[in-house]
Amino acid sequence: QVQLVESGGGLVQAGGSLRLSCAASGRTFSNYAMGWFRQAPRKEREFVATVSWSGGTTYYADSVKGRFSISRDFAKNTVYLQMNSLKPEDTAVYYCAKATRAQITASRPSEYDAWGQGTQVTVSS
Repeated sequence: QVQLVESGGGLVQAGGSLRLSCAASGRTFSNYAMGWFRQAPRKEREFVATVSWSGGTTYYADSVKGRFSISRDFAKNTVYLQMNSLKPEDTAVYYCAKATRAQITASRPSEYDAWGQGTQVTVSS
């Protein structure tokens, strides 16, 4: 019942910034956390960040802490991922997802039940 569509990916030089958007439609958000994951070629999908239903609490993977920022806009039914100081190792397909619970500590793919199709982020050296 929930459809998620990511946008905002692209090519950026190391040290640059991008902002990803995740637009939701259908029965959206409720009181569940929203998260971002990423998957690089030949690697497992990994957790990036989550934001609480209210948008007031966030949680980040150590690899992106201090560089990425997740937020929500209820008026637009959209979740954002602001990515700064990008590194080549950030290159991946980025996915937004809806958690099955409200806790922002949900960091495993199995804890999410709706996913977008992904948007490619490529960071050049």
